[in-house]
Amino acid sequence: MTRNQQLVAYQTIVRKEIIRFSRIWVQTILPPVVTTSLYFVIFGGLIGRQIHDMEGVRYMDFIVPGLIMMAVITNSYSNVVSSFYSAKFQRSVEEILVSPTPNWIILSGFVTGGVVRGLVVGAAVTVVSLFFSHLHVYDPWVSVSVVLLTSVLFSLGGFINSVFARNFDDISIVPTFVLTPLTYLGGVFYSVAMLPAFWRRISLGNPILYMINAFRYGFLGITDINIWLSYGIIMFFIVILTAISLHLLDTGYGMRS
Repeated sequence: MTRNQQLVAYQTIVRKEIIRFSRIWVQTILPPVVTTSLYFVIFGGLIGRQIHDMEGVRYMDFIVPGLIMMAVITNSYSNVVSSFYSAKFQRSVEEILVSPTPNWIILSGFVTGGVVRGLVVGAAVTVVSLFFSHLHVYDPWVSVSVVLLTSVLFSLGGFINSVFARNFDDISIVPTFVLTPLTYLGGVFYSVAMLPAFWRRISLGNPILYMINAFRYGFLGITDINIWLSYGIIMFFIVILTAISLHLLDTGYGMRS
C-alpha cells in the first residue's frame, strides 16, 4: 500500500471507532461522567470535609487528578475491547486481516479510537470537576503527555483482552478482577506515604500508581513517585503490549476460524 492508502485506511478505522461510541454516547460517555460526579459528591464533598489537607492541598483537589485518570483508563480500555471483540464476533475482522492494510495500521486505528474516547470522557470529567474543585495545572506538558500515554497503554491492553476473549463474558473479566482493583489501589483516594512500610512496598508493584501520581504532579505539582520513573514504566509497558498486539495480529491468533 502507498502512504496515501495507508492514511485512508487508518482514517477509516478511526472514523468508524469515533462514530461507534458517539452514536451511543448515553451508554459510553454519560455513565462515567455521572459515576465520577458521585465520587466528587461522596468522597470529596461529604467525606472530604472530615479529612484534613493531604500533602498540603485540599482533599477534594487531591482526588480530582486520580478520578480523571480513572475515567480515562476505564474508557480507553473498554472502547477497544468491546469494539474489536464485536468485530471478531461479527467476523468483519477477517475482512480487515485479508486486506493489504498493514497490521500496525489496524492496531493504530483501534488504539486511536480508544484514546479519543478516553480523552473525551476525561475532558467531560474535568469540566464536572470544576464545579467541585479550584482546578489548576502545574505542568501542562506532563498532564497532557501522561494522559495520552496512559490512554494508549490501556487501549493496547483492551486490544489484547479482546483477542483472547472467547465470549462476551471474557471481556469483563480483566476490568472487573484486575483493572478495577489496581485502579482503586493506585492512590486515587490516598497518598501511599500514608501506608505502613510493608503495604507501601506492595503498592509500588502497581503500575497504575505511577500513572496517577505522574498525572497528579502535572496538576498539583506533588507526587509520591519520581516523575521520570513513572514515564519509564509507562513507556516500558507500551512497548511490551505493542509487541504482543502486533504478534497476535501477525499470527491471526483467535481471529481466524
